Amino acid sequence: MEFQRVLIANRGEIAVRIARTLRELGIQSVAVYSEADRQALHVLTADYAVPIGPAESSQSYLNMDRLIQAARETGAQAIHPGYGFLSENAEFARRVQEAGLVFIGPNPEAMEVTGDKLQARQRAMKAGVPVIPGTTEGLTDAREALEAARQIGFPVLLKAAMGGGGKGMRIVWNEEEFPSLFTLASQEAEAAFGDGRLYVEKFLENPRHVEIQILVDHHGNGVYIGERECSVQRRHQKVIEETPSPVVDDRLRQEMGEAAVALALETGYTNAGTVEFLVDSDGRFYFLEVNARLQVEHPITEMRFGLDLVEQQLRIAMGQKLPFDQLNLVGLGHAIEARIYAEDPFQNYLPSPGIIRYLVEPGGPGIRVDSGIYQGFEVPVYYDPILSKLIAWGETREQALRRLHRALEEYLILGLQTNIPLHLAVLQDPRFRSGEYDTGLLQDFQLEPRQDPPDLLIGAALLGWADRRAVAQPLAETSARTGRGISTWRALYFPGKVRGI
Repeated sequence: MEFQRVLIANRGEIAVRIARTLRELGIQSVAVYSEADRQALHVLTADYAVPIGPAESSQSYLNMDRLIQAARETGAQAIHPGYGFLSENAEFARRVQEAGLVFIGPNPEAMEVTGDKLQARQRAMKAGVPVIPGTTEGLTDAREALEAARQIGFPVLLKAAMGGGGKGMRIVWNEEEFPSLFTLASQEAEAAFGDGRLYVEKFLENPRHVEIQILVDHHGNGVYIGERECSVQRRHQKVIEETPSPVVDDRLRQEMGEAAVALALETGYTNAGTVEFLVDSDGRFYFLEVNARLQVEHPITEMRFGLDLVEQQLRIAMGQKLPFDQLNLVGLGHAIEARIYAEDPFQNYLPSPGIIRYLVEPGGPGIRVDSGIYQGFEVPVYYDPILSKLIAWGETREQALRRLHRALEEYLILGLQTNIPLHLAVLQDPRFRSGEYDTGLLQDFQLEPRQDPPDLLIGAALLGWADRRAVAQPLAETSARTGRGISTWRALYFPGKVRGI
């Protein structure tokens, strides 16, 4: 089956990214948008756009009926879910198929197995994949769970049987705090996923978080495409990812890759996916979970292997065989990604919605920007605050880091706060630069306090995009009041060199 038109059931940078591949393949794209996204970049990028409801995601991007109706109205043959929202929802995948459409992702049966962490653990054990010691059934009774924790040995980790993203997860260091933390985790899991079951596993202190990208077609062919190091995390959310991992050698890479493909074949998984592992200080790896979708960090794999993973997703969904085998997949150089969020790292990472008053995105050798924004766009408050992804490639890790640092200094987003200062600080951290870091890197990470200019007049003056006479007096008053000169404000706003005024 060949697709002529595909609906993208998502928004922001990932919807823009999918639409670009569709255009390259000569396939028309259909965007969907809520009332808050009427002027969003993904709407302007697609060939067609369909309104699907109010700003709240529960009434728009999570509205299965409206999404399937939009696909039918526009004559789309398939739906690509992107990531987040309904991308790992087995019910949605099944309803898409029942509507006579193709779901560009894993089949719903495999999604149900991999989406239930307990079933996934059981299948992993059956496939001979190492798992972290823990329970194999969901628990709702705190006393039963406590007994399991005693047998495993503290500290332990309570995890929701369904879902992810750190919700329904608690570290328990001793028996005294177990009952209360079990209740909190169960309540959070129930609220987030409609399922309060938890399981208990041994807590590995500060491991490495390493994931394997896989592709599996409908003809029994499966490959792994390198690994991604995802240990720079804040509140269990990834911040910076790189490939290859500084701690994975050829032997470990092969073992993890073969384990990931074996698990996929065991569960009947098809299309693109990611198998996540934890690696301890002795180099032992343990199965963590399966992400049954395209990952946010997929561009670094694309940059290193010269592949378009969205294109491969489409071709697998159309019934085609993988055009390569494991021996053909050779990674070159090093790639690293920084997720750019509309949040204030100096104010406990509070979301920072607002209008982007001025935007300059970086470029140059080895730089890629997957963006969902433009100058004048109003970033809504209703959704995940990701604005873009900045990816750098280099022949070596050191070159990739230099390029990423240079690109971050070039990246100008005025009108709201971003986490770019965090990325710049991480790149200067000796632990990160050496590659000797783990998931605890950001636990005690402190940014140097910074006093931002009070308004955009300073940015306007520095960049020369406003009448200098109109800002001269306010700028002078601000400098006199704060004791900071123009050069100081320039250094605060723009780490790189900016022309004077």
